[in-house]
Amino acid sequence: MALLENMQVFVRVVDLGSLSAAGRNLRMSPALVSHRIQQLEAHLGARLLNRTTRQLQATETGLVFYQHCLEVLEAVERAHSSIAAEGGAPSGSVRVTAPLGFGRRVLGPLVPEFRAANPMVDVRLRLSDHLLDLLRESVDMAIRMATLKDSSFVVRKIADLRRVLVAAPRYLEARGRPKAPSDLLEHDCLLLRFPGTQQYRWTLTSPRKGDGDKDESKSTKLSIAGPMDADDGDVLTRWAVDGHGIALKPLWEVADEVKSGALEIVMPEHPPEPVQLAIVYPHRALLPAKVQSLSDFLVPRVRSLLAASHPEALL
Repeated sequence: MALLENMQVFVRVVDLGSLSAAGRNLRMSPALVSHRIQQLEAHLGARLLNRTTRQLQATETGLVFYQHCLEVLEAVERAHSSIAAEGGAPSGSVRVTAPLGFGRRVLGPLVPEFRAANPMVDVRLRLSDHLLDLLRESVDMAIRMATLKDSSFVVRKIADLRRVLVAAPRYLEARGRPKAPSDLLEHDCLLLRFPGTQQYRWTLTSPRKGDGDKDESKSTKLSIAGPMDADDGDVLTRWAVDGHGIALKPLWEVADEVKSGALEIVMPEHPPEPVQLAIVYPHRALLPAKVQSLSDFLVPRVRSLLAASHPEALL
């Protein structure tokens, strides 16, 4: 078991690129992480890492051993999952991250229901509109609302979501209603901003006639600026309702405000590109039973909740 644990430590060090980062991730001191690596190197009789004051890199032998470690750890996961599949109840902790608004309104209320059906699985929920690094933060699954690009991660789609531009009627009466995407450059736009975000780049779609009068669409990409930004989407909604500017939001998040008249959809003929609501996992050939069970529980329920409450928000 000690050898397996040391292999897990080694994989985390290589993934994160430093002893201290691996220690924070594994809740170990850097000294203990270093000791585990030394034990592993002594057991193998080979140097796995080259260390300097500024860099840590796997040796050629270390890179080969790293790949074998991944295979071994995956096999252990497969063995645990096979036991669960044959009647053993899923168990352990699942670390989940999700956007703040989604977590508060949708995910949070579902967690107790999942726990009632799976009492041996603990759910560690971390809500943030920041896109957390799944490997660095040791996250088992992330729920994302984004335009997801190809990556080494595994994606399980839940739904495609409409997005809209919204503003308070009093703001639009005072500043004028935009008619074309370029008009947004003259308005106060409310931005979701944090390190690494692309939310200041808005992509709007516009109808046009193609060959043979067939309806097509074109995209307009704008780099948006504004006097106020925040890293919490609910704050942007509040600012928009209070008349401080135009916000880009998933329709399901602001459907009630639009229905009540507190917010008005801006340029409905030029909607923002939709986003995908999905579960994202770190790249693994086989999911642990505890993660699979939570995923299987959430996907149909989230779809049903959104379809029942705001069907117009789904594509």
